[in-house]
Amino acid sequence: MTDLTWQGDVAIITMAQGENRFDLEETTRWHALLDEVEAHDGPLALVTTGTDKFYSNGLNLDWLMANQPEAGHMLRELNRVWGRILGLDCITVAAVNGHCFGAGALLSSAHDRIVMRADRGYWCMPELDLGLPVSDKMAALLQARLPRTAIHEALMTARRFTGSEALAAGIVAEIAEADAVLSTAVAWAAAIAPKSREVIAEHKRLLYSDVIASLTGR
Repeated sequence: MTDLTWQGDVAIITMAQGENRFDLEETTRWHALLDEVEAHDGPLALVTTGTDKFYSNGLNLDWLMANQPEAGHMLRELNRVWGRILGLDCITVAAVNGHCFGAGALLSSAHDRIVMRADRGYWCMPELDLGLPVSDKMAALLQARLPRTAIHEALMTARRFTGSEALAAGIVAEIAEADAVLSTAVAWAAAIAPKSREVIAEHKRLLYSDVIASLTGR
């Protein structure tokens, strides 16, 4: 189960469900955990990560095909997850421990910083290969957070970026060895956690208010 633990002032959401794909149950779980994080009083930072060789392999397409009446609701709720993270009143870091595809890549992009495993795993937007265009909201999130040249290559070629390639493209801020991805992310987040949550929230509003509103429906 995706769960929440703490290291000092740093909340850590860990996905531990194989490929960590998103369906309605998983998306609902994320909202519950974000509620807990938001309710925390005092210094705060958030780190998200996966387990084994996956950060998140994106949408659970089998679930979407089998649950068409709920698919639209689920996708709107997943947009809200990204919007809530983008606008969260604390620093956020994605500790990308392995493969990070599609909805997983979008999740990572909603964070303030991405730390990616250096030796294995890909960051990829595979929609071109799937024959499924990204939505306006997905494109807006990517454009708000990543270099335009990297977004262009990701969307127009479905390139699978290694850690070093993602670093060179400006997608991720740092790469680390497999056993140091999480600790590196937590250490960086912990250093920012004591800083003013009110100021962080205001700066995010100034930078991303339109995208946050679009994703969250507010």
